[in-house]
Amino acid sequence: MSQSLMIVLDFLFRLAALLFLMRFLLQASRADFYNPVSQAVVKATDTICKPLRLAIKPFRNLDLASVLVAWLISVGSVYAFTLLQYGSAPSVFPALWAGMIKTLLVLMQFYKWTIIIMVVASFVAQGSYHPALQLLQQILEPIMAPVRKVLPTLGPLDLSPMVVLLAIILIEDILMRSYF
Repeated sequence: MSQSLMIVLDFLFRLAALLFLMRFLLQASRADFYNPVSQAVVKATDTICKPLRLAIKPFRNLDLASVLVAWLISVGSVYAFTLLQYGSAPSVFPALWAGMIKTLLVLMQFYKWTIIIMVVASFVAQGSYHPALQLLQQILEPIMAPVRKVLPTLGPLDLSPMVVLLAIILIEDILMRSYF
């Protein structure tokens, strides 16, 4: 199979998993439900998550059905790529483990790029309001706030994005080593 097609398929699987992880993060961070981006994510995922939520009840503000769907999408991608590359299906437990690692990698990459976007936006578009930036800020706040409490203040300079970004890169490295 063409390498280009494999890249496109990988992108589509990751995007689908990210969509459901976004729904999970929106509820976990208690982001603004009326934000247009939030509404789009909820609409896109509702047809699958709504029936699942009847069987898998949310735990506090954590939508476990969304995480399950994201994980199943990642497991499906592991199966698809193993079949395409080697012509045989992988074993069940290694595929489930690889799907979990892949889901966590998608989540880490989302956080990494979100932090980079927010840092650049803080320099370029200071004080402006955009629904997507507001939503990203709300999603990042639960992981940034504890670091801000620990780090000393340096006036207007906020070092917490660098510390969180470094932690995310280290977690990604550990996950990549356990995946391959």
